[in-house]
Amino acid sequence: FIEEMARRARAERVRWFGTNIQFFTPLYLANYCENRCVYCGFNCESGIHRARLNEQQTIAELDAIAATGQEEILLLTGEDPVTSDIAYIARACELAAERFRSVGIEIYPANVSDYATLRAAGADYVTVFQETYDPARYGKMHLRGRKRIMPYRFEAQERALKGGMRGVAFAPLLGLSEFRHDALACALHAYYINRAYPHAEISFSCPRLRPAAGAVTPKGPHVTERQLLQVICAYRIFMPFAGVTVSSRERAGFRDHVATITATKVSAGVSTGIGEHTHQAEEGDDQFEIADNRSLAEMCAAMRKMGLDVGDGSYAYAAAEGERIGCGKAGLERHHGYGEVGFHAGFGGFARLCRKP
Repeated sequence: FIEEMARRARAERVRWFGTNIQFFTPLYLANYCENRCVYCGFNCESGIHRARLNEQQTIAELDAIAATGQEEILLLTGEDPVTSDIAYIARACELAAERFRSVGIEIYPANVSDYATLRAAGADYVTVFQETYDPARYGKMHLRGRKRIMPYRFEAQERALKGGMRGVAFAPLLGLSEFRHDALACALHAYYINRAYPHAEISFSCPRLRPAAGAVTPKGPHVTERQLLQVICAYRIFMPFAGVTVSSRERAGFRDHVATITATKVSAGVSTGIGEHTHQAEEGDDQFEIADNRSLAEMCAAMRKMGLDVGDGSYAYAAAEGERIGCGKAGLERHHGYGEVGFHAGFGGFARLCRKP
């Protein structure tokens, strides 16, 4: 049914997003991590070269990315709240907000008050990879650190929204476990959050497992490009209004074509190391290998060649103020007939889904 799914997904994409495509560039601030995730290059026992940008280095990296014309930045750290504490990340958000129209963060799961601090500093949305929704597999993949506490990670998006974030993104790392189970669980996770917080922007990231220095590729089912496309199309059909991001983990040809079918955001000018945008002396090692290293200019040219319109995401800022539909959060809740309830009411069925028979 892949062709039928692709046609349906494309129709929904055009209906909700037209032919617009958005870009972002990730900036890795630090690669220190307290967790031992067997598949990740940042894991605490990997032996990679560690680095952490200071303020001047952060400014240099941000300026270098902004000079390419990029308007959206995603700030990332390893999961070490001692080396990369909330005050450090908040300062990076402030610096980024001075240079970019949209600032996302992908850090360790935090408390509501921490997310409120980061929101006040300029962060707009939060991405958290659940990695896998299979509790047994999750325990085998995460051997040390606070990341072993699966429920706390699972509830991160809700805490982010309670802290005032505009949007949240969801993702399993496809290939760690049975990918269809993880994709379905992720979709339901996003669905219940959307039911409880209808004013929030919801999006999916669609990463596949990639090789990484200092990590072990776990034995598991390999996810093919065709299967990845099936997942991405299913996300679009299930939640047609949600954003869908396809990162530079995927090859250029695949990303170009999937953007015309269902994806609404792609990364450009990517480096997963520390300080590599300006080639600073204390560069830290990469988190994983990428498959598409095209610059923003090259990505824009490729997307236009595919018939897509390169957008700046201006609609998101209007929506954030309630201008797109003429109402803010309260109006949305009145319109839908529900407010910040319903997520935990539906969690019982979701939890049962996550338990394999």
